[in-house]
Amino acid sequence: MGSSPNAAPDSAPTPPSLPTPHTAAGRDGLAALLAHPERTVVALDFDGTLADIVPDPEQARAHPEAAAALGRLAPRLRAAAVITGRPAAVAVRLGGVTGAPGLEQLVVLGHYGAERWDAATGAVQAPAPHPGVAAAAAELPGVLEESGVWHGSWTDTAIETKGGRAVAVHTRRAADPQAAFDGLRAPLTALAERHGLIVEPGRLVLELRPPGMDKGVALTDWVRETDATTVLYAGDDLGDLAAFAAVDRLRSEGRTGLLVCSGSNEVAELAARADLVVDGPTGVVALLGALADRLESDDRP
Repeated sequence: MGSSPNAAPDSAPTPPSLPTPHTAAGRDGLAALLAHPERTVVALDFDGTLADIVPDPEQARAHPEAAAALGRLAPRLRAAAVITGRPAAVAVRLGGVTGAPGLEQLVVLGHYGAERWDAATGAVQAPAPHPGVAAAAAELPGVLEESGVWHGSWTDTAIETKGGRAVAVHTRRAADPQAAFDGLRAPLTALAERHGLIVEPGRLVLELRPPGMDKGVALTDWVRETDATTVLYAGDDLGDLAAFAAVDRLRSEGRTGLLVCSGSNEVAELAARADLVVDGPTGVVALLGALADRLESDDRP
């Protein structure tokens, strides 16, 4: 039987030029963004979302079209931000966003929101480093040596210091990356606990950092600061689950949201929670560009 012509659709239709979220909540979030971009914030993770994951974190760079795509979209929004576990200044440097057209009001929330860089001033605001980070970093080489991580199949495990605010161990370059990752979880968790830190697991990386701040807290505080009614968040890793949960809570308060997974077969949990899965940073940049295209077309007479 056909539906009544007066029956309301489950959610607003999606323009054919844009990918269609597979959830009703996601379709509603996309429709709200398109109807009222001036009430919308867009928040993006950096590694794996705007930049491809690479063996050496210092070699990571944002997708070559990322700044331009976000720069076309951001002026039409309430606000745009990058939320990352990196130091804010590092994400700014690797992201190539300084002075980028359209990103004059961009905010980068580094160290899971503990640091904040504002494009408007170029300044970074940050609290004093947690003393446990320096203490754990000093012990870390000995812990790795005792674990056998620099021998056999675990050779090339890399330490990344993060401006004194966190320290991470990457296993992607090891001969057996997953074995190194699994073998290090227990000793690194014990090290973190000795110094009042927590371990944040990611895509073949274990990060020791202070407790009390995560991407969900950072995103929630920022959405409330901007008084946005719609939020799009895109991420790729386990650390982004907290931001996904934050969007779910914001939805329960009456806001709308769109959860985007920058697709990876390494983090199935995130893809399962997302409203929309795109093909890595290339897919994220294409989505930002398609949103800008649609909003620009709406402005034409």
